[in-house]
Amino acid sequence: MASGAEGAAGTPGPGPARGTGGAAGDGPAADPDALLRSRGYLGLLVCAVLLGVPVSAAAFGYLALTAKLEPLLYHDLPRSLGFGATPSWWPLPLLAVGGLLTALFVRHLPGHGGHEPTDGFSARGTPGLAALPGVLLAALATLAFGAVLGPEAPLIALGGGLAAGSVRLLRPGLPERTYAVLGATGSFAAVSSLLGSPLLGAFLLMEAAGLGGPMLGPVLVPGLLASGVGALIFVGMGSWTGLGTYSLKLPHVPRADDPTAAEFGWALLIGLAAALLAAGIMWLARRLRHRVEGRRLPLTVLLGLVVAGLAVAYAQGSDKSATEVLYSGQDSMGPLLADAATYSTGTLLLLLACKALAYAASLSAFRGGPIFPSLFVGAAGGVLMSHLPGLPLVAGFATGMGAMAVAVLRLPLTSVLLATLLLGREGLTVMPLVIVAVVASYVATAVLARPPRPPHGHLP
Repeated sequence: MASGAEGAAGTPGPGPARGTGGAAGDGPAADPDALLRSRGYLGLLVCAVLLGVPVSAAAFGYLALTAKLEPLLYHDLPRSLGFGATPSWWPLPLLAVGGLLTALFVRHLPGHGGHEPTDGFSARGTPGLAALPGVLLAALATLAFGAVLGPEAPLIALGGGLAAGSVRLLRPGLPERTYAVLGATGSFAAVSSLLGSPLLGAFLLMEAAGLGGPMLGPVLVPGLLASGVGALIFVGMGSWTGLGTYSLKLPHVPRADDPTAAEFGWALLIGLAAALLAAGIMWLARRLRHRVEGRRLPLTVLLGLVVAGLAVAYAQGSDKSATEVLYSGQDSMGPLLADAATYSTGTLLLLLACKALAYAASLSAFRGGPIFPSLFVGAAGGVLMSHLPGLPLVAGFATGMGAMAVAVLRLPLTSVLLATLLLGREGLTVMPLVIVAVVASYVATAVLARPPRPPHGHLP
């Protein structure tokens, strides 16, 4: 392990402001071919395998715990208290307790609960080992109790923190770049199968970290190796335990036809609409966040009640399940696509409004990742748009996901892959439409986020 870490000491990791990854003045490590031929690099690959196994097992266990707590709290607990079924008002106490626990973990444990979700998706930096309990507990209180955020941010923190922290304990004093590369390797392993493909998880972290330039390959290869090992661990543990792999996959995707000229027009409109909707969600979330930071405990509980109230309102107004508004939306996207014919225009409008508002409230006070809720909001909007003439269901579903994801994440390549690979073969058919929607949303989001011009006569 020592030789691997030391040999990669000059390798840039996904730390802050790495940019294109590898400057000319970094010594021999700036030559990617020389690095690949070095004995130290082979040691780094061995470290990637050794780290990938326990990190993936820990990530699998965390996802399994979250998945077990959700039905336990929402279905089993009310029945054990004497209710014949889950009462319609049950999300209110559930989210109040979740908000209270999240606020306590954020305020009183090291690390402040980890990544601030209103900052968007970030894979830069890894928490220390002391901060991991607070990060994981705050996210668990968010995810299991029904707030609208996803598991990817705590998993990335778990993988990176365990990998970098364990090596830091075993081999203190190594260059910070070494810990950064090994932390990134752990993050790759932790999210290896969450998005349906280890390659997709690798693209996500690569693009979010801003890696590029001639050193892209040497830095990426250990992460890809750990990601592949992690995928095997997920599959093996899922089969051994009978719990599944907790992977985002959409079964029973309807057949998609080749795109038409009209569908390209719809893709452009969906991209623009998604940019506007995402801008509104993030604006509201950031406004609420500033208020929450001053009164963390009462306002997190209050916003938990808001999320619950929106879920109850949707269930009462649509005769659908409140869980479609609660939680990240990962498990609801497949049924939404498969049962799209059962959703009226009014129901989809209500779902879109309630989910978007619940998403903004959750972003402002809870802890978790922004990816899965953005995909669900985009998918619901795309299904809604498919009620209009000239836009098939799968095309609307895919373009909505891609456009909303890029508006929130600002990662265009990852957004295209998310919206297409999750649909399997049909996703490849509609990929040109998704690209148009993603580009339109990406550019529109950049324009909407542009700071105001300074007054005339003043320098910026």
